[in-house]
Amino acid sequence: MVKEILLACVGKPSAGKSSFLNAVSDATAKVGNYVPVDCPCKKYGKESQCRPRYGRCVEGTRFVPIQMMDVAGLVPGASQGLGLGNQFLDDLRHAHALIHVVDVSGTTDQNGKETQGYDPINDINWLRLEIHSWITNNLLKRWSSIVRRHVAIKNSTVDTLQIQLSGYGSTASVVAKAMDKSGIKEPLEAWDEDTVKKVVDFFMDVRFPTVVALNKIDMADADKNITKIMRRYDQNKLVLTSALAENFLRKIRKQNYIKYIDATDIVETKEDLPDSDLKPMDGKLKKKNLVLFRYGSTGVQEVLGKAVELLGVSPVYPVKSVSTFGSTNSQKPGAFRDCILVWPGTTVREFAKILHPEIDKYYLYAETVGNMRLSEDAVISSTNNIICYKTAMAISGKTSLSSDAKTDTPDKKAKK
Repeated sequence: MVKEILLACVGKPSAGKSSFLNAVSDATAKVGNYVPVDCPCKKYGKESQCRPRYGRCVEGTRFVPIQMMDVAGLVPGASQGLGLGNQFLDDLRHAHALIHVVDVSGTTDQNGKETQGYDPINDINWLRLEIHSWITNNLLKRWSSIVRRHVAIKNSTVDTLQIQLSGYGSTASVVAKAMDKSGIKEPLEAWDEDTVKKVVDFFMDVRFPTVVALNKIDMADADKNITKIMRRYDQNKLVLTSALAENFLRKIRKQNYIKYIDATDIVETKEDLPDSDLKPMDGKLKKKNLVLFRYGSTGVQEVLGKAVELLGVSPVYPVKSVSTFGSTNSQKPGAFRDCILVWPGTTVREFAKILHPEIDKYYLYAETVGNMRLSEDAVISSTNNIICYKTAMAISGKTSLSSDAKTDTPDKKAKK
């Protein structure tokens, strides 16, 4: 289970990383970091009754808590220990995915100093190169002993690699997936240096999925760089972003100039709502809103959504009743109180154990919308992610439990 995803935010100095972190966390309001997912309250007409225990729901968009880690020290040569390189690379191992904030305007060089005409493609390539070099160098400098031990104990390739890669936050399933994607069939003892580097490439794709936030899209030289980057890289991993615009919109919302829903293009002014108590905007304020009208959104929340998409995690809504979608806590009524993110492949029975060990111990059956019973080994997906568990006896005064029951620490139950 992933109760709170941990995303590592990286970027060279002056790329806009601090502005981005402020924009996703709204630090001035101290509301934390949230990723948007679809909430079923809108589909079932329960918007007015939807009361999340954690996070919030805005017109059918559920903002689920996540964790963000600010990783400092990204400079060329980090894999050789330059700058805060060792600390930077060590911090990465704790993250589920990376967000790379890139100054797409080309107005800051590789060290974050003001310049003109810098190619931001250098920054995109350089992050991957530093991580790749970090892992590859650690493997190659002891490769002979790795091979000797592998042959001596007759380990599988996945088991041997997992021993070596566990320090990067890996699991056997991650290594196995990377090997499947690589298509390499040669025995490990026959690998040369190029093969090791190829394996590391695929391992990075699985272990460190990365979203590139192309920041500062509202600056003069950004357009030509955006076009070039979009042609060269997978667009599913790129998001056009203006952290400053997001921070500005939230600022004037607090000053009561606009009504603005985060992560959308929904902005209403005094002109739109003449009978409201909104303050009228002058021409200067209107001009600063051009990013939103040109790109549809500031892209900030889209970056988080894209990271969740790359990880493949899914929201699950445990409820007491699949008719009312209520919780078991009568003192806090409401629909869809809980939303829990789980890794792909999680089954109905596995989720029962994640919610509470006694639900698993006294498990009778589970059902979803329409009172349709679910197989224990059914994989949770968007079609069955509203789940009510029935148990064989009363547990803590309840005959059926949702996540109102005390849950175990998610990291101990993690499945990836």
